[in-house]
Amino acid sequence: MSVRLSADVSRETLVCTVLLIAKDGGSMDWTYRPSLSTDAGWMAELRAHVMRPDLERLGRYDDRRVRERFLSSFEPRHTRVIVHHGRDVGLVAVRPEGEARWIEHFYLDSTEQGRGIGGQVLAEILSTTDEHAIHRLNVLQGSPARRLYERHGFVVDQEDAVDVFMVRRRPVG
Repeated sequence: MSVRLSADVSRETLVCTVLLIAKDGGSMDWTYRPSLSTDAGWMAELRAHVMRPDLERLGRYDDRRVRERFLSSFEPRHTRVIVHHGRDVGLVAVRPEGEARWIEHFYLDSTEQGRGIGGQVLAEILSTTDEHAIHRLNVLQGSPARRLYERHGFVVDQEDAVDVFMVRRRPVG
């Protein structure tokens, strides 16, 4: 696996390009771009689409509320758009809170899931934030995404009937 990071300091925006050798021998590219307030609409739609199966399984899907919850908490300054082959395919927010970094709104278009992009994005986030930071996130009960987070060192901190709150603590030593 080869990883190449570049920073566009003039815009004070981290731009990440990851090049990997895919299973079929081809390369897989994705980048970030900064999010804009004008991205909120499509992001809310993506959230509704991606989360619908899990929310329906939990008896919690509400077509209006799923979008409102995103729109009420969306902060463009903490959110990056995931771009694959020139197309906006997802988003992820990393919000600082004290010594912790909350990974929030991590959604990939369903057509891009299962290709390793989510794992690559998560690995990049964990490698480029403060090495001493505690990372936190929450995932819905029964969501397949939980396995991704566990593979990257997250463990359950607490849970309820709907949410599993996970943490990846600072390395010891």
